[in-house]
Amino acid sequence: MSEHSHTDEHAHGEHAGLTKKKIFEVLGILVLITAIEFIIALWAIPGKHMSQHIGNYVYIALTLLKAFYIVAYFMHLKFEKVGLQVVLSVSFIFIFYFIVLMLIEGGYLHLHMPLV
Repeated sequence: MSEHSHTDEHAHGEHAGLTKKKIFEVLGILVLITAIEFIIALWAIPGKHMSQHIGNYVYIALTLLKAFYIVAYFMHLKFEKVGLQVVLSVSFIFIFYFIVLMLIEGGYLHLHMPLV
């Protein structure tokens, strides 16, 4: 019986890894990523320091990074079993793949099928 209570404490203790310190670290990372997105949108692209094309890819990468942190820490995926993590990660990779395909296709259509 004492072993059972020890395992219950251990299983419950896995979710205790998200401390206030870690929450604020993740919040700081999310704020930093958002600040970088604002700098790109309000300074780099309008000031011609970065092209709109490159800016789109940077936005997508930063947004996916923010989505990872939100899902991993605030939705507690980081503390789930490996099988669920793998299934959701593969889905995430396909979503990223389809976003890249849509951007490529949109660029092709924009170049080769101008508006009348």
